[in-house]
Amino acid sequence: MAVASPSDDFQRLQRRFLLATLGLSVVVSALTALRFGLQPACSLAFGASCGLLYVRLLARSVAKLGTQSRSLGRFQMIVPALLVVVCSRVPALQLLPALAGFVLYKPALLLQAFLAP
Repeated sequence: MAVASPSDDFQRLQRRFLLATLGLSVVVSALTALRFGLQPACSLAFGASCGLLYVRLLARSVAKLGTQSRSLGRFQMIVPALLVVVCSRVPALQLLPALAGFVLYKPALLLQAFLAP
């Protein structure tokens, strides 16, 4: 039986984490739509999609460490700034639900840490 390389393990962990974040985002957005209405749910879903983009960019930057780079990139830091700017420019989006959606990757990360085999 072949031993998985650290790169393969990282890719598998990254995929599982992104899917957990996506699943949690869908569930929380649906619950928000039922409890608070469609507008906060859309704002939360927008923030969650920005959070997924942020995590994906961060993971890509981490994957380059050691092979192509010696430090983390700063490009992913643009995502939260764009989130705030878009929420301030688009009247249909609310900032607080969008920010709550953005940080949904953190509970997903905790779930991965406690439920991982």
